[in-house]
Amino acid sequence: MAHEVFDRVEALIKDIEQATATTPEAVEAFRIRYLGTKNVLKPLMGEMRNIPNEQKRDFGQLVNRAKEVAQAKFDALQAATAAQAGADAGAKFDLSAPAEPLPLGSRHPIALTMRRIISIFERIGFTVAEGPEVEDDWHNFSAMNTPEDHPARDMQDTFYVAAGMPAGPDNADMLLRTHTSSVQARTMENQQPPIRIIAPGRVYRNETISARSHAQFHQVEGLYIAEKVSFADMKATLLHFAREMYGDKTKIRLRPSYFPFTEPSAEMDIWWGLESEHDHRITKGTGWLEILGCGMVDPQVLINCGIDPEKYTGYAFGMGIERQAMLLYNITDIRLMFENDVRFLKQFAGVL
Repeated sequence: MAHEVFDRVEALIKDIEQATATTPEAVEAFRIRYLGTKNVLKPLMGEMRNIPNEQKRDFGQLVNRAKEVAQAKFDALQAATAAQAGADAGAKFDLSAPAEPLPLGSRHPIALTMRRIISIFERIGFTVAEGPEVEDDWHNFSAMNTPEDHPARDMQDTFYVAAGMPAGPDNADMLLRTHTSSVQARTMENQQPPIRIIAPGRVYRNETISARSHAQFHQVEGLYIAEKVSFADMKATLLHFAREMYGDKTKIRLRPSYFPFTEPSAEMDIWWGLESEHDHRITKGTGWLEILGCGMVDPQVLINCGIDPEKYTGYAFGMGIERQAMLLYNITDIRLMFENDVRFLKQFAGVL
């Protein structure tokens, strides 16, 4: 009788060792049969009473061995089916196949135009300078030859953010800068010539928003100060810029103008042509299109910023980036560039 019980345990161990399972369901059935609460090994312990005392120890060890073999087999089967499931899941995807196309973003036309302008001037020795958008009255106006009672202050409406309140060593009013000329003033205060910079950035003016103007826009201003800098140097630089920006055959003209921080001052036009109705409209029938203002730095500006006007001269220029972008990409309404309309912006996908 005892031998039969021993044989039954040995047979179960052999069955366990030879068991196979290729699915999670089969592995779970194996667990229930050999390791569950009602597994086939439990009744064997009840046979202990029929085993002679001298063989009880050997029988108990044999039953325990069956349990250990069952647990080891279950762990092995579970690991194998999990690995196979992962392999099957991976087999559903061809990793060498092209991915689903994702919608690509695009650069903003203002960013594209600003980068193009900066690149042109960097290639001829200008470096980029930056300054705060919330500026004091001195750097925005007074240092640029625009005193309190100067009529030039009427040329631009200003957003004051701390009017009449003490701000800084000279108790200046704080404002949103109306031009990036303030960056020129800060640079001249902290650096002696030669100075050759461009100052791109956002500026603000209290203007009525329309198709042609906005309360916020972007400018690039340039400044070159050194010994014996002439008006001819400025003209050659701006002609180079115009031809790099609009084509090798671009023609320019300079018209006398007025700015408080330059003397003499000029506005620069490019020959746009009169080949279409659009050309007639944007040039008002003249064929010439204004793109920037410029002039020789007023000696008083140099004095204000601690530079000797007897030794140094220089020129400055400034242009609106939105205007350049509208010309480059035939944009008819400046408001489109501030509305974040994806239908508008996606037109510039792939533009470098």
